[in-house]
Amino acid sequence: MSSILLNLRAEKKLQPAYGLWKMYAPQAAPYRFQAQNRAEALAWQEATRGALGETLGFQDLPLVDLAPEKIEEVDRGDFTREKIVLHVSENAIMPVYILKPKTGQATYPVVIAFAGHGYGVKDIVGLWEDGSERESPDGIYKDFAVRLARRGFLVAAPEISCFGERQTDFSYLDPLLGSPVPDSTCTHTAMLAFHLGGSAIGLRVFEGRRLVDYLSTRSDVDIRRLGAMGLSGGGMHTFFSACMDERIKAAVISGYFSTFEKSILAMQHCACNFVPGMAKFGEEYDLIGLIAPRPVLIEAANRDPIFPIESVKFSVSRARQVYDLFGAADQLETDFFEGRHQIGGRRAYDFLWERLAGG
Repeated sequence: MSSILLNLRAEKKLQPAYGLWKMYAPQAAPYRFQAQNRAEALAWQEATRGALGETLGFQDLPLVDLAPEKIEEVDRGDFTREKIVLHVSENAIMPVYILKPKTGQATYPVVIAFAGHGYGVKDIVGLWEDGSERESPDGIYKDFAVRLARRGFLVAAPEISCFGERQTDFSYLDPLLGSPVPDSTCTHTAMLAFHLGGSAIGLRVFEGRRLVDYLSTRSDVDIRRLGAMGLSGGGMHTFFSACMDERIKAAVISGYFSTFEKSILAMQHCACNFVPGMAKFGEEYDLIGLIAPRPVLIEAANRDPIFPIESVKFSVSRARQVYDLFGAADQLETDFFEGRHQIGGRRAYDFLWERLAGG
């Protein structure tokens, strides 16, 4: 092989990503946060939330009767766990676990708990893969929906698109004759969504909004005290749902908030993390302006390999500037802890209780 060819192979310009990175300019994004005062910030929020909804896609799906149906109720001692099914759109149903403390209140503050990649929502409500009960927290999610219920919240934990019971059925594929069955259905769903002009994130945000609609109908829920919490893909869901739905009054974003540049775009991530055209909104620290001045806690582990702690800290420092403009510096908190990609919890449950239940 000639030395000329070897040198060519060493050239960065041989890599298509090199040229694409040269186009990456969040500082010039048309919808980046650049307000200079509160009035400008509020005007930016109105324009940007609408543009983000169009970019995510599927926010204008026709609304149908949610027709909630309870299919299971289990007594877990200090709380009950119901399983319901909601008709979130014409062609989609979504299972949801409702965890309700046995404290006898007329109404409860409520938190939506979003699971991420793994075997689905069962992993955060205290169930093993086969549906059997477990008594001790396990895995990266640490049964955080159960922890929230025991803290005093009514908890709604949905099976989000592509996970658990909501995976695509690829049983028709034969590894010997055609395509192998994929390990995850997120990528297929995301690509199909891209083809239709939307994104998996958009689909999940729409379904999250429909869950809020349902919670608003429950007599035991005080929807004015609504929070959201999630890890990883659930942290992504929490972030974008809080950006799009102002009914969410406080959020815990765990193992997600960073920069697109140093995390989502810097390494191999599931396709469900991507949205065509997201570059027009700048960076995550710009988008958090859609949540401000509502309370947010950013959780991050110092050894998380997919959301590097230094990029998390940088993004938080820029986010603080946004919150300062709203006069809400004390509404953005962080909990940086030792460990890998997982729920921390050292501050999260108290944070939500203080912001939603008043103490």
